[in-house]
Amino acid sequence: MMKTVIPEALMTLLSGEQLEDKQQEAFILQTVNEDGYPHSAMISVGELVACDAFTFRIALWPGTMTTMNLIRSQKAQLVIIDQGLVYYIKIQTVHLPPVNSDIHTRERFSAHIHALKIDQAKYARIESGIQVKLLNPDSVIKRWQEQVDALKQNPY
Repeated sequence: MMKTVIPEALMTLLSGEQLEDKQQEAFILQTVNEDGYPHSAMISVGELVACDAFTFRIALWPGTMTTMNLIRSQKAQLVIIDQGLVYYIKIQTVHLPPVNSDIHTRERFSAHIHALKIDQAKYARIESGIQVKLLNPDSVIKRWQEQVDALKQNPY
């Protein structure tokens, strides 16, 4: 099924709220490197926020392959597995001013949906997506909350 808006379930998942309850969730952000090959990176609920039904904001570490690919191509695909569904979200990005804090600097992007495919198996139930266990949840969730708050602010 093809759609062009962020479904309500993802709006809730990626609201930037209740990060403690969502800390195990991880997603795949796929970009294309200079040689034309796919490059995959995991991102978390602390790095991805749904701003409205058509727009995400993303915070990434500076200097990474994913960040460089996104700056260069301005295109990516998010893969999110939630509540038995797999979302393949093609996005067009705009590089925004970075998030600068005393402790962490992040490159920031606005991502607009180009296409969204929702997939589910007819013969099986998808139980989960990528799940992580934070090694130091208190400090990570604090950093995530700061990042999410910065992503929600007007970047200009």
